[in-house]
Amino acid sequence: MKDMKAMVMTDIGRIEPGRLPVPSPGPGEALIRVKSVGICGSDVHYFHDGGIGDCKVEPPFLLGHECAGEVVALGEGVQGLCVGDRVALEPGIPCGKCEMCMTGRYNLCPDVVFFATPPVQGVLCEYVAHPASLCFKLPDTLDFEEGALIEPLAVGFHAGLLGGARVGKSAAVLGSGCIGLVTLLAIRAMGVTEIYMSDVLDNRLAVAEKLGAVTVNAAKEDAVQAILEKTQGRGVDLVFEAAGNPASILQTASLVARGGTIVLIGLSAEGVLPFDLGKIMNKEAEIKTVFRYRNVYPLAIEAVRSGRVDVKSLVTHRYAFEDSQRAFSEAVTEKARIVKGVIQL
Repeated sequence: MKDMKAMVMTDIGRIEPGRLPVPSPGPGEALIRVKSVGICGSDVHYFHDGGIGDCKVEPPFLLGHECAGEVVALGEGVQGLCVGDRVALEPGIPCGKCEMCMTGRYNLCPDVVFFATPPVQGVLCEYVAHPASLCFKLPDTLDFEEGALIEPLAVGFHAGLLGGARVGKSAAVLGSGCIGLVTLLAIRAMGVTEIYMSDVLDNRLAVAEKLGAVTVNAAKEDAVQAILEKTQGRGVDLVFEAAGNPASILQTASLVARGGTIVLIGLSAEGVLPFDLGKIMNKEAEIKTVFRYRNVYPLAIEAVRSGRVDVKSLVTHRYAFEDSQRAFSEAVTEKARIVKGVIQL
């Protein structure tokens, strides 16, 4: 086995079949046969726009970082994994030596190597070599699709942990795309039951409502006014901004209750954002920001295994590996229909 199939981004908006060498697992690495790849918003930006901010794609390039598969070979010195194990891959490889890594905040490592973040290639191919320590075994009850979705779910749990989500807290999630919805799933699993969710797309709000949120269509009514009315003017303890939209970022100051916490998850394409710091300071509210996640893969996997989180409920579209071009094109053009797409190998 010398080469493998790959779906290669050959130009902006164009993915074509290709062949690449099969990687060899080095010391401490496992070779994974990729089985499922989730389509993330960052992938769609690279596909459609050719980059995110200063991070530009230079084709040929492989997209995809939400990944699960089967161990087919092991490099020297690997312990705790066996050929045949089914695993979810945590896609960021930190240096392990810097201040951030040594203090447990490895998601902030300045030298992290992260799948499908240029110039690092993604996983839209048959095989990938990855550190065994970042390959997490899946329980027998979880399939590969659920394994791939552990990655976005990890973002939701990291946001919930930063915000202090727990029983007795109330929350609002602004933006019900995939990251907003996994945040909803995570904080519900952590005990939050009073959750309000806003968006402008009815299909996404319908999913949020099925998952237990009180929903507000911000295109049809004033989301701030609606949520304040539902909370008798108090607001909510936790506000999660998951859209990266300047308008909803500005809303966080009005929605957070006195002494509450704002958690910024969504990444905005704009550099300078509107923020009502006077109102936030008057409430002595905290502001937390999210950059990916750290130390939460086992928690996210257990949440799915135990039935506390139904991550498959987010998947609306499934595509064959050979249909990757259509999958990404529809992720751009069919936002009103697609909540989460997954490519299956």
